Amino acid sequence: MEWLNYHHLFYFWLAAKEGGVSRAAKKLRLAQPTLSGQIRALGESLGGDLFERRGRGLVLTDLGQIVFRHADEIFDIGRDLLDAVKGRSTGRLAKLVVGVSDVLPKLVVYRMLEPAFALPEPLRVICREDDGDRLVAALAAHEVDLVLTDAPLAPGSGTRAFNHVLGESGTTFFAAPKLAPKASRAFPDSLAGMPMVVPCVQSVMRRELDAWFDARGVHPRIVAEVEDSALAKVLGQAGIGVFAAPTAIERELVEQYSVKVVGRVPELRERYYAISLERRLRHPGVVAISSAARALLGT
Repeated sequence: MEWLNYHHLFYFWLAAKEGGVSRAAKKLRLAQPTLSGQIRALGESLGGDLFERRGRGLVLTDLGQIVFRHADEIFDIGRDLLDAVKGRSTGRLAKLVVGVSDVLPKLVVYRMLEPAFALPEPLRVICREDDGDRLVAALAAHEVDLVLTDAPLAPGSGTRAFNHVLGESGTTFFAAPKLAPKASRAFPDSLAGMPMVVPCVQSVMRRELDAWFDARGVHPRIVAEVEDSALAKVLGQAGIGVFAAPTAIERELVEQYSVKVVGRVPELRERYYAISLERRLRHPGVVAISSAARALLGT
């Protein structure tokens, strides 16, 4: 039977939380070389390095991130155990880990997640943002409970999971007030040569945009490609270029970023999916998120 050294695990966990081995050593009143050696021994027993040096500091490796997440839960449960045997309320909330594809608009994600915070039974929602493929791998490893993404799980992915269609939205083009009049005149032909901020090339929305521009024979001047949709909105707000976002959050974008609507393209659809290991969604938080998404997206 394999055995995990929980003392070493605690030392690693504390070092990760404190932001470095030296701080943890000071808190534990241990010599730094001693603490480093015990963390190294834990890594060797688990099959790899837990920290890697980056610049002057240490950051968690991929293995270190996995170990830290589990250690965090282990020591959370340990605190609950002590509270329970001493007759104190644990105050521990049920947990829901949601993987959010990094290409999804943050306002859409917020509107989806919002009802999960208002359930009768309080819920602790943990959001992990990453590439869709890595999130699906985390789902298969039971590290996340649900993945929100703009693309369904491919049939040949090798992961036994289920796609749940949340809905879709048309697309609205926005621009800062100084750029909007010119961009909206004779839309969409007015977008030809117009500076534009677009999603990164690997996103579904970018492919849809490129196909739509080609079909219309309209080619804007791409001044920025961004992975983070929130950054696209900030650049658009600053007048760097026109940007596109789901029509479902048009009102919020206009209010929050003080931008103007340039034009709407209902046929340019952005689709949203929830991917889970369950064919039928049961977790109250997951059901709340799914229901909110369908209400937002009109399905």
